[in-house]
Amino acid sequence: MRIVSLCPSLTEMLFDLGRGDELVGITDWCIHPAQAVSTVEKVGGTKTPDTARIIELAPDIVLLNDEENRLEDARVLEGAGINCLSTFPKTVLETAQMVRTIGAALCPATQDGDTDQGFLPFEQLAGDIEDGHGLARARSVRLAPVRFAYLIWRQPWMAVGADTYASDLIGLAGGENVLAGSIERYGEVEPATLAAARPDLVLLCTEPFPFDETHAAELADLTGLPRASFSVADGEFISWHGSRTPAGIDYAADLLDAVRQRT
Repeated sequence: MRIVSLCPSLTEMLFDLGRGDELVGITDWCIHPAQAVSTVEKVGGTKTPDTARIIELAPDIVLLNDEENRLEDARVLEGAGINCLSTFPKTVLETAQMVRTIGAALCPATQDGDTDQGFLPFEQLAGDIEDGHGLARARSVRLAPVRFAYLIWRQPWMAVGADTYASDLIGLAGGENVLAGSIERYGEVEPATLAAARPDLVLLCTEPFPFDETHAAELADLTGLPRASFSVADGEFISWHGSRTPAGIDYAADLLDAVRQRT
């Protein structure tokens, strides 16, 4: 099967599940696994794909994400007769369903109705996500909740609200998003608003904005919140859904446990 992936986390997932050699096109932002993606043709950015080149590549399917990619690009590809599959998981459990949906699209049932053996890695990953979700939920109900904010941008400062994968992932570990009721899925937040929300933990992600310790110190000064309340977090583990999700569940738990241990 000839596959084009326009979503970095899906590109990584295909390689992890043994389907990377079928990729004929990926985006400039598809960076994992580094050595493997270096050999696949780049077809532009997530929001600036070269649709003409994708059509020339004649893929059997193009994988997209409703949030990462533009509807108009999908329509151009579909208008050229290209099969497109766009997914949009906003929760950990929806990610498991996404994995199965993509697996079914890439591994159609055999003529006698049996499941294609190529589907098994997708089912295994989906099951691992569901198992991780159940274990994390059972564990977190026994622990003290941690009030958090998760920032994704600077100038202006922006954070994630409710109904987002990142918020759900951290919430699964026992986090309570202090901005869930004051911004949309993604929204601007003033330092004064953040200070008034009194989070136990302010996570500064490494992508899409590359936060580092200097920004943690800057925001601590602006808000007056304790410097210890700020932590730089690996944005790929928090926001890349797919094969990173099981590790992301554990990573989010570790971040919140660190807060519980100091209180």
